[in-house]
Amino acid sequence: MTDQNRTTRYATPAQISGILGHQLSLLGEQPELAHQLPPIMLWGPPGVGKSSIIRDVCEKAGVGFIDIRLSQREPVDLRGLPVPDGDSVNWLISGEWPRDPDSRGIILFDEITAADRSLQVAAYELILDRRLGNLYSLPDGWLMVAAGNRAEDRAVAQTFSSALANRFCHLNVEADLDSWCQWAAANQLHPDIIGFVRFRPECFFNMNGSVEQGWPSPRSWTRVASTLAHAGDSLNEDTLSLVIQGLVGSAAATEFLAFRRWSKELPDIPAMLRGDCPVQIPERADQRFAFCSSLAHHIWKGPANQQQKRLDQFFKISQALTSDFATLVLLDATAANGDAFQEQKAMDMFCHPAFEAWSNKHGKVFNQHMEKVA
Repeated sequence: MTDQNRTTRYATPAQISGILGHQLSLLGEQPELAHQLPPIMLWGPPGVGKSSIIRDVCEKAGVGFIDIRLSQREPVDLRGLPVPDGDSVNWLISGEWPRDPDSRGIILFDEITAADRSLQVAAYELILDRRLGNLYSLPDGWLMVAAGNRAEDRAVAQTFSSALANRFCHLNVEADLDSWCQWAAANQLHPDIIGFVRFRPECFFNMNGSVEQGWPSPRSWTRVASTLAHAGDSLNEDTLSLVIQGLVGSAAATEFLAFRRWSKELPDIPAMLRGDCPVQIPERADQRFAFCSSLAHHIWKGPANQQQKRLDQFFKISQALTSDFATLVLLDATAANGDAFQEQKAMDMFCHPAFEAWSNKHGKVFNQHMEKVA
């Protein structure tokens, strides 16, 4: 399958964020479009971050987010509770549905493919018509989004009715290494994780083995990163290795732990960024991946009055790297998650006097990489 065909078949997290952001902007400017914009349905295997993408979009846009795990609900939870009132029946509508007509946000019906047909039917009216009979109407500023697994994902998956499927805009999601590494760098996840999955992309997402226990996915690697960040002195290496194995499985854990042992033999990168030791680039491929991830991780750490020195050293070190590694470390160092401080990082990097020399040496590979992921 060519890259072009893959682009048309799978949506990257950035593309999904762009589509949802576009729809939110349209509703903000033209609320009357609420009934014309198609609800989005995200299809993909477990652990690729479908719901996280939507949550991040809402956080960046400053709008509400309601996560409905449909497989854990009953039809009455959606339609409302019938209450006798003399010879008639009134309905008590759930308090989680937004009431403010000026509010904005996204309602996510997660795990919709794991819900049985009666629950899917109960969700039809709200998803398709944005209302529950004459009892409730969804404010125009809210988008309806659904997410679920496919039958081939070895997860619980019910078929969609043709009526429901035909109303959605369907987007297929897959585990995207480059997007996840950029997200991980922007959120300061442990650099050993980023370096390892780049060195061994086969271990980033793998459902080929048993999936009844831990297996590698973007979700499980994120949890490994959190475990490493909070382990402190309370978990020795043997215990830590058990936790990692429990999260990503024995095969991926064994390779990662070996990579981690080699990464501990790296030069003192904070000292190198301070100019206190000479520039040393590892020869081994695995150590070089670890070196670059750690370099991007530490560039913004340390006293603010020494930041200029660290930037000067960063470009000095980058000049000693091959262009492929220099590109990766620059992308990680300038990765942003939407806040002002991280946006400023990219400005400081690209406006640095040494960036022109960096671009002259590595710009061709950098541009090729950007064209590939665009």
